[in-house]
Amino acid sequence: MLPTLAEVLQLPALQKARPRVVAGSEYLDVAVRWVHIAEVTDLAHLLRGGELVLSTGIAMPDDPEALRRYIDDIADAGVSGIAVELGRKYHAELPKAFLDAARDAKIPVILLDREARFVEITEAVHIRVVNEQLEELRDSEKLHSVFTQLSVEGADAGQILHEVAQLSGCPVVLENLTHQVLACDLNGEDPGTLLTSWESRSRSIRTGTRTVHAPATGWLVTTVGARGQDWGRLILITGATPSARQTMLIERAATTLALGRLLERHQESLERQTHRTIIAGIIDRAYSDPEEALVRARAVGVPLNGRELVGLVLRLRESGTGLAAQARLSDTAEGAARACRELRLPALVGSLDDLRVGILLALPDRKRLDATLHLLADRVRGAVGDAAVLAVGSAAEGVREVRRSFLEARQVGDVAIKQSDRRPFYRLPDLHLRGLLHLFRDDERLQTYVERELGPLLDHDARHGGDLADMLRHYLGAGRNKALAASRAHLSRPAFYERLRRISNVLDADLESVETCLSLHVALLSLDSVRDQQ
Repeated sequence: MLPTLAEVLQLPALQKARPRVVAGSEYLDVAVRWVHIAEVTDLAHLLRGGELVLSTGIAMPDDPEALRRYIDDIADAGVSGIAVELGRKYHAELPKAFLDAARDAKIPVILLDREARFVEITEAVHIRVVNEQLEELRDSEKLHSVFTQLSVEGADAGQILHEVAQLSGCPVVLENLTHQVLACDLNGEDPGTLLTSWESRSRSIRTGTRTVHAPATGWLVTTVGARGQDWGRLILITGATPSARQTMLIERAATTLALGRLLERHQESLERQTHRTIIAGIIDRAYSDPEEALVRARAVGVPLNGRELVGLVLRLRESGTGLAAQARLSDTAEGAARACRELRLPALVGSLDDLRVGILLALPDRKRLDATLHLLADRVRGAVGDAAVLAVGSAAEGVREVRRSFLEARQVGDVAIKQSDRRPFYRLPDLHLRGLLHLFRDDERLQTYVERELGPLLDHDARHGGDLADMLRHYLGAGRNKALAASRAHLSRPAFYERLRRISNVLDADLESVETCLSLHVALLSLDSVRDQQ
C-alpha cells in the first residue's frame, strides 16, 4: 500500500521545510510511488508515474505558455504532485500561470517555505515506500501460509470463513449465484442485522470484475469459482474503504474455497478408485472414443460390450465431513461391490461424490433385470442396512447412453431419500417437476437460468419494495386466468392488470405467450427450490 501525498507531507523531513499546499488540495489522497528531483523543464520522458517532483524552480521558464506546457507534460506523465522550494527563483509565491495550469491538470502544488534538504526528503519517502512494500510482502506470505495450510488440511467452507473473519476482524458471507447465503462467520455481529433482506441487498451489487468494493454498503465482493465455472460470491463486510490487505485476504480465501471444491475426493481401495475413474470418464465424456471405456472396463474384468447397461446410484441418507464420512462412503462402496460379486453380476462400483456410490451393471439378459434388481437390493441392504437408498436409471443400449442412465438414477435417489415408503429400489416415475428442480437447486446452470429469466424482476422488487414477483406467481398459478389471479392476490382487476403490464415491461416479455409463461413458471419453481435449501 503506497503512502498518499497527504501522508508524505506529514513526514518530519518535509515538515522541516514548512510545506504549504497552494493548489490541488483536494487531490492529496493520490499515492506517491517515488520522489524525483528535477531542475530541468524537459522532464516528462524521465518519469514513470506516481512521482513527487522536487524542484527549486531555478530552471522554470518565465513565459506563461512555457510554464503551462511544463505542467501539462508532467501531468501526462502521471506525477503525484510537485513541491517547489522558495528562495532561489520564487520568493513569496508561484506565477499565476503555473498555479492555473496545475489546477486545470489536477496536480497538487506544494510550496516549501524553508530551505529543504532534498536528499533527506527523498530518503524519508523512499524508506516509507519500501517499508510499505515489505509489509505487504509479509502480509502476502502470512496469508499464503494460512490458506495453504487450510487447503492441505481439507478445511471446509466454515473453517475458511472463520479464518477470514479472524484475520480481518469483519463479518464474511459466502453466497451462491442467486444470492442465497451458503455459509457465514459474522464475527460476533448480530445475524438479524446483517442477514435480514440479504438477497435484496446483495442484488444491488453487480460484479463486473472479479473483485469490487461497494462504498454504499461497505461490502468487498469477489467471485468464487475455478476453470471458468463460477458458483458463488464471497463478501467481506468492511464498513469502510477496504485496505489492500483485506482485498488480498478475500481473494486468497476465494481461491482456497474454489480449490477445495475441486479437490473433494476421498480415500478408497485401489479397485474402487479404478472403477470410479472409469465411471467418471463415461459420465463426464472424458473418453474421445467410447471404445476406450470398453477397453478399460474389460481390463478390470467387467465386459460392457454387447451388454444391457444400467446405471444405479446408492444415495446415502446422512451427509457429513471428515474421516467418519469418508469411511461411511468407502464402506458403502465396498458393500455394494461385495453384493455384486456374491451374485456374480459384472459391475463397475465406485463413489460418485461424498453422498453417492455409482454401480454400472452389465447384464447379458435384459429380461432378468427386475429379478436381478430385487436380488441386488436385498444383498445391498444386508451389507449397508438402511444407510442408503438404491435408485435405478433407465437401461442403456450402449456406453454412450450410460451417462443418461446415471443422471436419472441420481435424480431418483435424491427424491427417494425423502420418501416415507421403503421400497427395495426406486425408478424415474417417482420424479415430478418440483422434485427435479429441487435436485438441481445447487447447480450453477439452474441458478443462472433463474437469474436470466427473473433477475430484472427480482432486482426491481428489491429496489422499490415491490411485489411483482408475487403477482407473477399468482398469474401463472392460476393458469393465466387473470380474474382468478386477481382474486387470489386480493386486488381489483384493473390494479392486477396494471401489475401485469409492469411485469411485462420489466421483463420485456409477452405474458400472453404460452412458451414464455412456461419458462417463467419453471424459473419461479426453480427459485423456490433454491430458497428452500436455506
